[in-house]
Amino acid sequence: MNKSELVSALAKKIDISKKDAESAVSAFVDVISETMAKGEKIQVIGFGTFEVKERPERIARNPRTGEEIKIAASKAPVFKAGKALKDTVNTKAKKKGKK
Repeated sequence: MNKSELVSALAKKIDISKKDAESAVSAFVDVISETMAKGEKIQVIGFGTFEVKERPERIARNPRTGEEIKIAASKAPVFKAGKALKDTVNTKAKKKGKK
């Protein structure tokens, strides 16, 4: 599902216009992005947690030349699914497999 399909599904699910659904999805993505850019964690109970993980500087090796390369420290966005989301996905997967 891409963003436009998500907007359409959301509009249909809660009976709002696609324009309003687009605004809601865009606002959600903006708030998550801005909060994570500050290094803060967002927890949506029953869904999951969005957070930033620090990756330390490290030494790697170029596989072609064997030369050592320094990889700079960085931050990576991470999503951890909550229990309710995992249960929903696993329940649906089990039902699909029975058919």
